Amino acid sequence: MNVSQTMETEEDLLTCLHIKLYHPQQSSKGLYGLLPLRSKSRHPADEPLRLGRDGQVCTFALVDIRVSRKQLAFLAYRSPHSPDTLFSVQNLSQRGKLSVNSSTLDYLERMDLPDKALIRFGEYEMLIIRESGEAKGTFEVDFEVLAVPPSRETCTSVSSRTAVMETGPRVVTSLPGELRVGLLGPMENDDTILCD
Repeated sequence: MNVSQTMETEEDLLTCLHIKLYHPQQSSKGLYGLLPLRSKSRHPADEPLRLGRDGQVCTFALVDIRVSRKQLAFLAYRSPHSPDTLFSVQNLSQRGKLSVNSSTLDYLERMDLPDKALIRFGEYEMLIIRESGEAKGTFEVDFEVLAVPPSRETCTSVSSRTAVMETGPRVVTSLPGELRVGLLGPMENDDTILCD
C-alpha cells in the first residue's frame, strides 16, 4: 500500500459536529461574538475541543462572565467495533453541573454522546448533532444559533406552566356520597410536560 492511499486527502468526507446554541438573552448580548458562526472549522481529532470563557485555554470562547473559564470539552474517539469518529463530553466546570439529555455530569465526569444530544449548562442549551464522515485525523465543527430553545423542539423542556394543585375537597352537600366522589376528581397535582 502506498503512502497516498493511507493519508487523508481534501476529498475525504470529514465527520462534522454541529453545535446549535441557544441562550434566552442571546439577542441582547454578544455571547457568541468569538465563535465562528456560519463557517465550519477543522479540528484535530487527537486534541480536546474546549468551550468556555477563556479564549487562551479554550478552542472556542463564549463572551459571558457566568460561563466557567473552561466549561466543557468534546473528545473525539474511535471504537474497535465502528469505523466512525464518535464523541464524548466532559464537564470541566468546578462551579456547575452539565446536563446531557437526562443525565447530569459533575466536575471531570464524562459520557459518550449519541448522534443527537441536548446539553445544558447555566441558561445555555446546545443541540449536538454528529454527522458521520470517513476521515480519522480531523473533524469539522459547525456553530449555529437557534431562535428557540432546542428543548422545546425535542420536547424535553421542563414545564413552564405551574402545576395544578387541588386545594382540598369542595363542599357539595346536595348529592349522595357516591356521586360527590366522582365530581371531586383526584386530589393530586398535574406534572404533565406539554409541548407547544
